[in-house]
Amino acid sequence: MKMMKNQQRNVRIETDSIGPVEVNADVWWGAQTERSRRNFTTGEKMPLVIIKALLQVKKTAAQANAELDELAENKALAIIAAIERLNELSDEQLRVHFPLVVYQTGSGTQTNMNVNEVITYLANNKNPLLAISPNDDVNKGQSSNDVFPTAMNIAALQAINKVEEACKYMIQVLEEKKEKYWHTVKVGRTHLQDATPITFGQELSGYQSMVKHDLQFIEEKKPHLRELAIGATAVGTGLNAHPELAELITTKLNTIYQENFTANTNKFYSLAAHSQLNAMHGSLKTLAEDLMKIANDLRFLASGPRAGYGELTIPANEPGSSIMPGKVNPTQTEALTMAVTRVVGNDVTIGFAASQGNFEMNVYKPVLIAAFLESADLLAGTISSFTEKFLQGLKANKDYMKGQLDQSLMLVTALTPHIGYEESAKIAKKAERKGTTLKEAALASGKVSSQEYEAWVDPLAMTKSKQTDG
Repeated sequence: MKMMKNQQRNVRIETDSIGPVEVNADVWWGAQTERSRRNFTTGEKMPLVIIKALLQVKKTAAQANAELDELAENKALAIIAAIERLNELSDEQLRVHFPLVVYQTGSGTQTNMNVNEVITYLANNKNPLLAISPNDDVNKGQSSNDVFPTAMNIAALQAINKVEEACKYMIQVLEEKKEKYWHTVKVGRTHLQDATPITFGQELSGYQSMVKHDLQFIEEKKPHLRELAIGATAVGTGLNAHPELAELITTKLNTIYQENFTANTNKFYSLAAHSQLNAMHGSLKTLAEDLMKIANDLRFLASGPRAGYGELTIPANEPGSSIMPGKVNPTQTEALTMAVTRVVGNDVTIGFAASQGNFEMNVYKPVLIAAFLESADLLAGTISSFTEKFLQGLKANKDYMKGQLDQSLMLVTALTPHIGYEESAKIAKKAERKGTTLKEAALASGKVSSQEYEAWVDPLAMTKSKQTDG
């Protein structure tokens, strides 16, 4: 790679195997990055978490290659120093030097070379006599085909950790609310119709259990993300890589990330398929769909305050309307459910992308990981916000719940063990037809005395909440 400055146009000439290309004099990348920047201009930028993961792979590769006598120690130290400088940059500063978009080559080769070239530029700027090569030195023993999917798994695992933290926070707050309202009785509902009593705490416990199960599904799939493709090189055979390189890199990555990555995996699988990401995103989709149910239930129960279900009062985080004074809207549920729609859409993208590619290579890697990371980021952020700004301030309108419960005809279910289903049904239908209370209809039937009704129809006892203390 030769560099020549053109002072008049403030550019320098970089060369690669195709030939020379002009690059702005003040940028840190080289010819291959510049070609990609010009050839692929559409879509969002490659996520910085991928860039950061690639930098760590390059750092550990330089260390490992030096230890294996595959790379001169002075070159390895220069590469590591360049990476450390990049690690000190803010995201905004880092983005300047990594301008490539997701929609590029399906192997992520151009982003891998972007990283190689930036490291090379910094290292050679500090010590030009080293003449470090982006391919022969920074990419030593590697291929984009194994480096990029390695970075994909690292970034995905980090993103999943944040989703788990958000879920644990939500579970904690639901636990607090569940305990608070464990004996607060309300009307249960099935098929959008009145059903037998339930406590609000019991209802919340169901939501909490959904998230707990979703968290378990995610945790069960994490070990598969820890299997790294590094060492596969171009097609899975490990050509041009030292036999011990992959294991050494993985050991060093475990120290950096405090993880339990392994290089002990089928390398042909690692390049040709991304089943682990597809399966993990399936768990994210399941979580998202459960969140849709939870958010919908709570916003409907909070509808009103006077012409809806009216069972819950939600926090007033901001004015709800530009025209209607005093209106409060469940905006956190809306943000969360919109995020869910995106996650479900991303699941289609990921599933289709994971099924594609030919022979030894899946060539949908950038879009696959970009969609995955977007889903994880959306879920981690909206779950945390929903928990903090909606669930924390959620209050049960106990008096209203009791009033609704007192009017419920499905309390009649408590009479069936004593007078039978048919007689109980007659009482409920008569109360509905006449517009009376259930108790009035029961007493009028002659089948139940006032004392028996009070003893048998106990809404709190019907919930069995005292037997299953929250």
